Amino acid sequence: MVIAVSGLAEVTYQDWEQAPHSYFQKIPRDRFTKLKARLESGTAGLDRSSERACLISLLGLLEIPVSSQMLVFSTTSLQLSRIGPSTPRALYFSDDISLGFVPGGRIEIMALDSELGGVFYIFDLPRGSGLLTVERSTRCMNCHAGEDTGYVPGLSIRSVLPGEEGGSLNSFRSGLSGHGIPLSDRFGGWYITGAIGFTNHWGNRIGAQREGRQIWIPALATERVDFGKYATTGSDLLPQLVHEHQVGLMNRLVEAHYRARTHFFTDKTGLTLEHQKELEDQAKGIVRYLLFTDEVPLPKGVAFREDTFKSDFAKSRRVVEGVSLRDFDLETRLFRFRCSYMIYSPVFSGLPPVLKSLVLAKLSTALKEDRADPESAHLQPSEKRVIRKILRATLDGWPSEK
Repeated sequence: MVIAVSGLAEVTYQDWEQAPHSYFQKIPRDRFTKLKARLESGTAGLDRSSERACLISLLGLLEIPVSSQMLVFSTTSLQLSRIGPSTPRALYFSDDISLGFVPGGRIEIMALDSELGGVFYIFDLPRGSGLLTVERSTRCMNCHAGEDTGYVPGLSIRSVLPGEEGGSLNSFRSGLSGHGIPLSDRFGGWYITGAIGFTNHWGNRIGAQREGRQIWIPALATERVDFGKYATTGSDLLPQLVHEHQVGLMNRLVEAHYRARTHFFTDKTGLTLEHQKELEDQAKGIVRYLLFTDEVPLPKGVAFREDTFKSDFAKSRRVVEGVSLRDFDLETRLFRFRCSYMIYSPVFSGLPPVLKSLVLAKLSTALKEDRADPESAHLQPSEKRVIRKILRATLDGWPSEK
């Protein structure tokens, strides 16, 4: 969308390098940036006894659970020459920081900034007594500010069928992210472990051409990967489901923030009716996602075994009368109470006040027990009641209720 503005060059929300966004000119305020100086000075206390020990200690400093480990063997990274079925790229995440690692390679960081969205860094793990040098990455933006992220700085989750000799033979769900993606289109190029009875997906497969037709070959992490090179064993399903949900909301919030900032910059005397309507639509879409309106159901009979991740994920619970937005369901859906825990994230709290107020007002209305809004028709009154109680007690800025 292009907005013509008298006296100014044309501005779009996708001009993330230009004013008013000035992505590379503004100083990030994310959690990793605050740790960066300590890492570079050598005062952060990294364990340098081995590459694996250094990785684990870095995860500890960033408060990223080791149990969030996910392994992707498709060559969809700057470090593609190092990645393969035997040497997958490991990804680890918390609510606001993601870390990528390839044995013998470099560390990749994505940290959420309340105004800029995803901020990307890359560096070598320190070896011996050498100092660590952190580089703010520009090359990452080729993929992380493109179609997959709504053309703003965010995260991409690719699903492809990797070929035997590298590259990809097929791709799925291009440009899409979030809990509404059919499970049958997910996980191509990823290892999936930790769930019994979960089969209808593209994970654990390598593609091949045989006699003019495409086939796939099973690829199991337990048979191909030396887990001694990684922080832990496995590439469990539950972290990947949580990560998909998290990325979907993050990308939507960042795009809405960039759109709103563009409108406030171009509409010097107040938002135009067109832009007011667009922000209303953005707020409605965010509420729909927060409430899991379009979440695809979990298949019946899947048994999850990721007890360590469940325990680590629960450490950040904001509890009201014994329940939290981080409580899992795992029978028919991901969470017991369908309002995203990412409502507490910096990228949500940092939304422009006008947009944030719109989202919270619409969310409050959708959660009224006597309402049947399209965004909340899937929620029973009892579930709405619990969600409202949690938000009223834990979320700064929740609208007052009469």
